[in-house]
Amino acid sequence: MSVWIINCSDIVHHRVISRHNSYVVYWCHTDAGALTRCTRYTRYDMPARRHFLTTIGTAAAAALTAGCSGRSSGSDTSEQASQQANTPLSTDTGVSAPTRENTLPLPLSPSALREAAQSGGPDKDGIPSIDNPTFISRDETEIVDPGDPVFGVVHNGVARAYPQAILVLHEIVNDTFGGENITVTYCPLTGTAQGFARGETTFGVSGRLINNNLVMYDRATETWWPQMLATAIPGPWNESPTIRSLTPIRVKWTTWKQWQQRHPDTRVLSTETGYAKNYGRDPYGSYNPLRGYYADERLLFPALHQDDRYPKKTTVHGVRTPDGAAAFHKESLRQAGVLSGAIDELSVIAVYDPELDTGYVYENPEEMTFTLERQQGQIIAPDGTGYAPSSLPLTRMYSFDAMWFAWAGYYPETAVYTNEWALTRTVKRQIRHSRCWYVVTRTRISHLFVTTMDFDCSRCDSSPASIRTAHQYCWK
Repeated sequence: MSVWIINCSDIVHHRVISRHNSYVVYWCHTDAGALTRCTRYTRYDMPARRHFLTTIGTAAAAALTAGCSGRSSGSDTSEQASQQANTPLSTDTGVSAPTRENTLPLPLSPSALREAAQSGGPDKDGIPSIDNPTFISRDETEIVDPGDPVFGVVHNGVARAYPQAILVLHEIVNDTFGGENITVTYCPLTGTAQGFARGETTFGVSGRLINNNLVMYDRATETWWPQMLATAIPGPWNESPTIRSLTPIRVKWTTWKQWQQRHPDTRVLSTETGYAKNYGRDPYGSYNPLRGYYADERLLFPALHQDDRYPKKTTVHGVRTPDGAAAFHKESLRQAGVLSGAIDELSVIAVYDPELDTGYVYENPEEMTFTLERQQGQIIAPDGTGYAPSSLPLTRMYSFDAMWFAWAGYYPETAVYTNEWALTRTVKRQIRHSRCWYVVTRTRISHLFVTTMDFDCSRCDSSPASIRTAHQYCWK
């Protein structure tokens, strides 16, 4: 049994009685305090974007259509003309993007991943990549507030910021840093921002999703590349690609205020993209403040693997190698400063950078102990030497933030490293019933920690005076 807390005007909370192919039956507590039986028609076998559009409302639906189809909410004519003027770069050289020496693990066979792909709505290049980006100074940007998320890249001595408000409508920017071609990518449905070396090709949006995650394709070989996996799989345009993994470029998810404080000479991606887009409206919700898709438990499509250890949109900082994967609970990393873990038999350590609100993961074969000195923002080594979080005297590994459901969907065997206090705090925040008081109890049972979230509705005008158990999570 699970109980979900929702913010509908006529329903306080409800309990699932039974699931069917196209509908779910609930017991619901209404504002009048009555217990009623109702049916909500929602397809759980294959959720569609049309259901999501119905849920979020007409205005947001118009914006989402603009973001997914490459068309503005205004006239189609101007957008079509704009797209004709911004035809994706043709780089049909037959030479694919640079790849890493060791191929990353795939959760399924390449052919099974292809079968798992589904249309996200728009067709190939329906969400247009930015292939001729222009940049402005930090004083010239007008769409970014201090708390808004940006994706920062420092490469070949060049610092650039890519506002999430722009990338949510394009997902891919084909850029050049000091003569080296790279691609900056963002998937809004999985909360993942990654960069890759692209060589002489460019990347585009295939129009397909796997595990709710963006599937890119390179225009040289037409190979499919799921963004989080960063590894080639077959697709309809290239049935037998070489299975290999892209060379990563670190992208830091941070805020505009934090990024410009660290990099005052940064340049910022301009809204002059050549496309008629409303960059002031995020079709999925908002990160500043947090709301909409980014804050609730909704998914547009099923995840490859279900894992209820955490709420779906919980942020984890993930790292993977050919030998496996590990995730560090992001709030735990913030609170602890340093977390130790392992991938297979390799000891690793994650450290927190408070200036950018990001993390770094390092190989730590000798299992040395490091601590975070918060005032100076330094990581202190065993000998007392202080280092920047990005520059420990260890081998740094590629890592990135992701929504929990997406990470667990691709890496179901992942280990998760946490801080107990931060876990309880995060669950309270993410499953809070806005009109009721709650009590959290945490009990250790064998190797499991069981946290029960109880909501005291005695102070709530819209439900009976009783304490109701709302949800239960287990963590290894």
